Amino acid sequence: RHSGFIASYAALASGNLNFCFIPERPFRLQGDAAFLEVLEARLKKKHHALIVVAEGAGQDLIKDDSSEIERDPSGNLKLKDVGEFLKSSIESYFRETGMEVNLKYINPSYTLRSIPADAMDSAYCLFLAQNAVHAGMAGRTAVLIGFWNHHYIHVPISMAVKERKVVDTHGRLWKTVMETTLQPYSIFEKA
Repeated sequence: RHSGFIASYAALASGNLNFCFIPERPFRLQGDAAFLEVLEARLKKKHHALIVVAEGAGQDLIKDDSSEIERDPSGNLKLKDVGEFLKSSIESYFRETGMEVNLKYINPSYTLRSIPADAMDSAYCLFLAQNAVHAGMAGRTAVLIGFWNHHYIHVPISMAVKERKVVDTHGRLWKTVMETTLQPYSIFEKA
């Protein structure tokens, strides 16, 4: 929810993506060389654009009348629907410019998480389960099973939850996303 790994890897796997927004890199919606202006130029030139936005991206752009912080039953911060917000913003912008657009919005949400496991996933889960049982039988508690350098290892839960893993926006993954999508750095807030 607060890390853009799925969106980033989807951008790379697709190879057809034009814009990718992740929580780690705030983007500019309006203004000189901001997203909507760049999208307009893209549509005039290519007549299509494919956008992926991670669930936690753009939360700072969504105006909310409520000052109350809402949480779900698990205690997690309830995020605003950035997909609907972006769709509405795009439609509004192009309505004002008079340019006709045919916008399709798909929220994959839990569809992504409900894809059946393939053989590799099933085998991996089996090995994780077997190693968890072995850890428990050996008296190891407060650990999870990880796979590192071709070995299953015991990782202390305190270490695993110490900090959130985030996309390094100066690292190889994000730079490759930027190169693949050809989106300009101008649409993002200064890092």
